[in-house]
Amino acid sequence: MPTTEIVTVQRRRKYHWPEAQLNFWLLITFVAAGTCLGVFANFMTIQSQMGLGIPWLFPFEVTVSALAIIFNIILMILIAQRMLLPGIVIVGCFIFFVLTLTGLIETSIQMFGPNGGVNGNCNLYVLSMPFTGVSIDTLAYLEQKNICQSWQAAFAFEIVGVVFDIWMMVMASQVNNDQYD
Repeated sequence: MPTTEIVTVQRRRKYHWPEAQLNFWLLITFVAAGTCLGVFANFMTIQSQMGLGIPWLFPFEVTVSALAIIFNIILMILIAQRMLLPGIVIVGCFIFFVLTLTGLIETSIQMFGPNGGVNGNCNLYVLSMPFTGVSIDTLAYLEQKNICQSWQAAFAFEIVGVVFDIWMMVMASQVNNDQYD
């Protein structure tokens, strides 16, 4: 009686990621997340030092930025092991797109809101009255200017984060469809 032998061959599908675009995306998202983390952590410190309440936006942004950095580190580990799957990237970037967009909307309300937004107050009370020389007034002006510019930087990098999350979702779907062979 002849014996039949069944052999199964499993082939792992390989995904070809565009290295330059992926590295550029990782660099920019690290910069954006790190900037937002630092800015909003600094704002929390300032609010605490002044004895003021901390708005929900500040810890929210710190948490989202820290999670984005952790997500990027996980992606780098998966890239090093050549196990980065487009599905993981699409789901992760969609989650961060929603979270970053939420923070962007609240930041834009705070920056340009109808009740004396941060940007309007900065233009009216800080940037229109510069101080120079060696004095406590100059030091106070520089700190206020730094806070205004930190708001602007956080707003700008949140926009970058939203755009780059969309870009990465598109790129991951193209990788999934073998458009980068």
